[in-house]
Amino acid sequence: MFKPVNRYIYIEVPKTKPIETLSGIVLPDDYKPKEERHSVVSVVDWSKDLKFKLCEGDKIVVDRSMIEEATVDGEKISLILENYVLGVISHEINAGKT
Repeated sequence: MFKPVNRYIYIEVPKTKPIETLSGIVLPDDYKPKEERHSVVSVVDWSKDLKFKLCEGDKIVVDRSMIEEATVDGEKISLILENYVLGVISHEINAGKT
């Protein structure tokens, strides 16, 4: 089991959907549409030295360009430093709202 340290957060990035065109226009294989700068990701685990609280399953808004990927025991994982987190969408915060 991977445990992040040094203010890193282990995240799960949503899968991107394949590009489909309704017009029938064929796009090159290497074509990538412009992505938003920020993304909402799920929290898997985090370092104990973060400056804010997190819960497993929280959603956080991050700068997509700062997501780091690493291969650990043959599995790709995604990590981000705490200073690239713009905000937390917490289950705890949302539970009290109706």
